[in-house]
This record gives sequence, structure tokens and C-alpha cells, in this order.
Amino acid sequence: MDLSDTMAIPDVQGFADTRQLAINKVGIKSIRHPIKVKDKNGGMQHTIAVFNMYVGLPHNFKGTHMSRFVELLNSHEREISVENFEPTLRKMVKRLEAETGHIEMTFPYFINKKAPVSGVQSLIDYEVTFVGEIHEGDKYTFTMKVVVPVTSLCPCSKKISERGAHNQRSHVTVTATTNDLVWIEDLVQLVEGQASCELYGLLKRPDEKYVTERAYDNPKFVEDMVRDVAALLNAEKRIDAYVVESENFESIHNHSAYALIERNKLEI
Repeated sequence: MDLSDTMAIPDVQGFADTRQLAINKVGIKSIRHPIKVKDKNGGMQHTIAVFNMYVGLPHNFKGTHMSRFVELLNSHEREISVENFEPTLRKMVKRLEAETGHIEMTFPYFINKKAPVSGVQSLIDYEVTFVGEIHEGDKYTFTMKVVVPVTSLCPCSKKISERGAHNQRSHVTVTATTNDLVWIEDLVQLVEGQASCELYGLLKRPDEKYVTERAYDNPKFVEDMVRDVAALLNAEKRIDAYVVESENFESIHNHSAYALIERNKLEI
């Protein structure tokens, strides 16, 4: 097939549609691609993100060009960085001839932590999602979501038990719409400081004694967790809106305990 034959192939996606129904999001999901993420200490993490990429489709177009999403990812030399996240989104919207666009990438992020007594160091991973959106009128918003595993100890169990109290691992998820740079480490530390105790990748015996007693001295209901985290998010001027969730994977039940607080600080 020569070039003239290729140019003659019909572009069905570009055909007109008569159903008068616009599509809010159309695109590709769950495509993996390398990314680079700067950490707060000035280092660079190379990791793999799972991307979802969408644009809005006007009612008069039959379809979008799915291959252009993949071309966009591969137009970078090897990796997408946080610095070119917004430019990539804007390029996608222009390339797909759309007015609105949405890119989200979810990736593991590692933080090196020192055990509280021995000081032994180890890495612990957090699930992070960056979401960028171009809204009508070319307005850009950025949202960061971080899942922070922590320890929670039940205040009721401590109060009524003669010995010990049940505790469990919990996931606290913060989804924050920001107006300025907020490091991943900032959100992680904010959450961990409100838990019964934070988690560590590696503990020696003195460390295990410390974290056990720390949790016992700092019991938290799931309701306490979301309220304490939300209070700090309310005071953070770099955050315009947030959702904070806490799920306790109960150690004495076959269900989880759950709580959520949501606030848009821009709404009066």
C-alpha cells in the first residue's frame, strides 16, 4: 500500500453524529508508563504510573482518536515528570481538538523512614494519584490523592478491657485540590501525626515496644481520625478543597469501620 492509498482510508471517528448527546469523558484507561517524581529532599524517583486519559466529546462528533492518547505519552523521551504534567494535559486537549480534558496517574511513592528508637532505616510505599483537569473556559485544577496506612487503637476497647486493647491497620486517604505546591511528604506527615501510631517498614524490638505503647497511649476512633486530619487541612492555605476518608480494617470484626469528611473551602 502506497501513501496515497493510506490517505484514502476513511477517518470514521471524524464523521458527524446526529444524536445530540455530548460525552463528558472519552479516552483510555489503565495504561502504564514511566514517570519521574521529585521528592522533598531534592531527589528523583523513577516509577511506573497507571494513566487514565480523557477528553470531552462534543455532541456533533462521532468519536475521538484513541491512538492520539498513546502517541502523547510516547512523545516524551522516556518519562513524564510532574513538571510537565499540566503542559501534557494542555497538549492533549489541543491535540484531540477538545475543550475539556482529564489526566490521572496513580503510582507507588517511597519514603525512607527511621525507626523511632533504633533509628534503623527502611522504605515504606504510599499509593499516590495526581489528577489534572482542564475545565470549560480553559481553567486548570490539580488534585493530589494519597493513601496513608497507619495504626489505630480503639478507645472503647481500651476503656472496657482489663488487659490491652484491639488495634488494626487503617488506611487514611486524603484527596486535596491545591493552589500551590504541596509535597507528597507534607500530606503523609500530616496524616501520620494524627494516627494512634505511624507505620514503619522495619522495626527492632525496642521500636516494637515503642509503637505498641505509643498506640495504646493515643487511641483513636475512625471518627477521631477524619476530624483531626480535617482540622489540619482546614488550616492549610495551599489546599482549596479536600476529602478525607479513614477505613479501619477491624481486627475483631469481619467488616471495616469507615468515616469521611468533605469540604470545599472556596464555597461560602
